Amino acid sequence: MKARSRSIIILGILFGYILLQFLWWEILLVKQNDRIISEKQKLIELSSTNEAQLRQDLAVLHHKKKMQTVMIVSEGMVFLLLLLFGVYKIKQAVDKENDLNNQQKNFFLSVTHELKTPIAATKLQLQTLKKQKLDEGKQQELIGNALLETERLNMLIDNILLASNLENKDFIFNLEKVNITELTQNVLNRYYKNDLDAGHISMSLEENIMVAVDPNIFPSIIINLVDNALKYSPSLKHINIQLCRGEKSKVHLSVSDRGVGIDDKNKSRVFDKFYRIGNEDTRNTKGTGLGLFIVNYIVKIHNAKIGLKDNTPSGSVFEIEFYV
Repeated sequence: MKARSRSIIILGILFGYILLQFLWWEILLVKQNDRIISEKQKLIELSSTNEAQLRQDLAVLHHKKKMQTVMIVSEGMVFLLLLLFGVYKIKQAVDKENDLNNQQKNFFLSVTHELKTPIAATKLQLQTLKKQKLDEGKQQELIGNALLETERLNMLIDNILLASNLENKDFIFNLEKVNITELTQNVLNRYYKNDLDAGHISMSLEENIMVAVDPNIFPSIIINLVDNALKYSPSLKHINIQLCRGEKSKVHLSVSDRGVGIDDKNKSRVFDKFYRIGNEDTRNTKGTGLGLFIVNYIVKIHNAKIGLKDNTPSGSVFEIEFYV
């Protein structure tokens, strides 16, 4: 039997014992009160000669008995409710701690896998270059693939460091008016050129949109949203990035996909640190559970809003609303 199961059983037995003891003492107090009142009633009956006074004293005594019984039961109920509330809060804290521990465990497993994959791929490509005499075109292809894997590894490490700095509030944001149309386009062309050329990603960017952002951290929004869309679009990779001006000095940035989508019960948690969707369609996808946490944090720092809705006929749409 696992240690956690044994602890739960022991706590359950302890709580049951406390509850039974409490009920037993409650019953004893009520009986003791009844006995005291009965003895007082006998004394009054023996010592009183005035029938009217006797009835009045007995009425007062019975009222006092009733009030004391109500007081004992009420105080007991309050104590019981406080005890149950305390147990409930403790259970909540334990469940939250267990959930966080499981998420962190999954995070480290995911990070280990995510780190090993590009390292192994780069190593294989370099070994191929070393052992075989290849023509110039094949060499350039292998070097290009190795550089892409290195870039992927660098992005993963940057995400981990960035998440740590954001949570510890060690990152200083420097907002300035930037042409985010050009910035978004440069990010997509740098990191997703192959997907753009293959038609997996399309972009519709309105020209010369100026917004106050941190130009060094803004690309993380694009990268993490696009990576998330690609990750959960295994069969039909059609990612669309739109950037346009809206009403009342607002700018809209959206990333949509036609993947598996996100059900309603998970929509409120996708921005939590380490959280990853656990249904059968997405269980085997790569990731660390940090991407959307980072996006949400950066968006808030920029005084912007992010929303999530279903795409039609399938998939998800992440929408960010900036204020110019």
